[in-house]
Amino acid sequence: MICFRPFCPLLVLALGLLVPLVAADSGEKEAKTEPAPDQQASKPAATAPSNTTSEPATTPDQLYNLGKSLFDQYAPDEVKEQYDFPTKEQWNEFAAKLQRALDGDSVEELAAYEPQARAALTALRVLPGYEDYADWLEERLDMIETARLAARPAPQGQPLQPPTTPGRTVSPGWTMPYYDLWRERLRGRAAPANAVSLMPTLRAGFAAEGVPPDLAWMAEVESSLDADARSPSGAKGLFQLMPETARNLGLSTWLPDERTDPARSARAAAKLLRNLHSRFGDWPLALAAYNAGAGRVSRALAAGKAKTFAEISPSLPVETRLYVPKIYATIELRTGVPPEKLAEN
Repeated sequence: MICFRPFCPLLVLALGLLVPLVAADSGEKEAKTEPAPDQQASKPAATAPSNTTSEPATTPDQLYNLGKSLFDQYAPDEVKEQYDFPTKEQWNEFAAKLQRALDGDSVEELAAYEPQARAALTALRVLPGYEDYADWLEERLDMIETARLAARPAPQGQPLQPPTTPGRTVSPGWTMPYYDLWRERLRGRAAPANAVSLMPTLRAGFAAEGVPPDLAWMAEVESSLDADARSPSGAKGLFQLMPETARNLGLSTWLPDERTDPARSARAAAKLLRNLHSRFGDWPLALAAYNAGAGRVSRALAAGKAKTFAEISPSLPVETRLYVPKIYATIELRTGVPPEKLAEN
């Protein structure tokens, strides 16, 4: 484990940028690459604009060299005197551990990375050209902070609630894990500044695909409603679609990158959700599959002989466990529609 000395945002920035790339190096995350059942049929016809040019790939070595270059260029002399830029071995070790925490089943392990993620976000906010990565990381840091709250001991005299125990039964027979925690955290949080102008377009795109328009608010959870938001692993846009998934859904990913187009990306994300809902028959499960992959959700349902997200939540990555209730809490905050009502659509 790398031992970090007091705050060095540029050093942590370099580590933070590589984290999602480790997963990409061993295969894109299932959630954004696994084709939905009828995606093949949804590909553009031969008369559609050509989309044969692939988006340039960024290798781990290139990203490492970029981080080293940023450190050499922007770090003050006093910082350089105190800190050495990490070796590739140290970098890869730290990044792999953090990625395993995101994909793992321990909220405590994920919560432990809050200081590094917060420092990386601080650096991304001040470095020119990295604002789009910052919006992506800000949403992930929100989940890390919530993992810390979910893992904290109960106040003295009150029973400890295990992190995997459902947080709220919103109606008889319908439970949403961690919902109350998110609802409290999001209370009073203002919508992104561009929500008023952007959400009508996103809602219209979802409605056109037969998906409840309120689900378009998932874009706030994915990207903070930044159409240019990107992750180092290659996900991009309001709905953080990976290149392969976007192309399977009929979007161009290079000159132009239609993942940044609000109307087109909304239709694509809604189409993917509709396909997942057709497969699982349930919006919480469809959202879980959007994040963790349809295969991962199918295996969890089969292994547990389960039918609901609440039943399989402990078997899903901790990121997915937090992702689904955050979307529902965001929808209630923005629209007043509670999760049980949305589930009826």
